Amino acid sequence: VMMVGDGLNDAGALAQSDVGIALAEDINVFSPACDGILDASKFENLSSYLHASKKAMGIIRLSFVLSLLYNLVGLYFAVTGQLQPVIAAILMPLSSISIVAFTTVTTNWIGRKIR
Repeated sequence: VMMVGDGLNDAGALAQSDVGIALAEDINVFSPACDGILDASKFENLSSYLHASKKAMGIIRLSFVLSLLYNLVGLYFAVTGQLQPVIAAILMPLSSISIVAFTTVTTNWIGRKIR
């Protein structure tokens, strides 16, 4: 359930909803009850923002899957004794770097595609 409001008199509803978005003329306004603040002049773009957030969640899920696969392959080689500790120590940060790079590149690519 998504609640969209001004964040003042409907703070309780914003806090109870799954996603609470406060509309504000000044986006620097602090509204602790909401999950996000949307500039009131950009309200007509709300469906685009929802589409972008769904794409972002897909990227996050794919990143988790890639990380899991990477670690399962590494675990297989480590358990069977085919992976030396020095190589594992080198591959471990490369795993993190590759997932961060994948997420960054994919997010930028999707962002350009959505525009």
